[in-house]
Amino acid sequence: MFMQYPDVLTISELREILYIGRNKAYALLMSGELRGFKVGRAWRVAKSEVERWVRERGR
Repeated sequence: MFMQYPDVLTISELREILYIGRNKAYALLMSGELRGFKVGRAWRVAKSEVERWVRERGR
């Protein structure tokens, strides 16, 4: 799943994968629903975390 993407995603890549807007991406991160981390001021999300989130949502 998502093989063409790097192991650590930017917000832009996250939005592209999930077909969501900027506000929704930040809302998922800020609520803790999707776990990520900050590097300086920029958010990063592990690709494995996105895969986990997608699998949980599919149930």
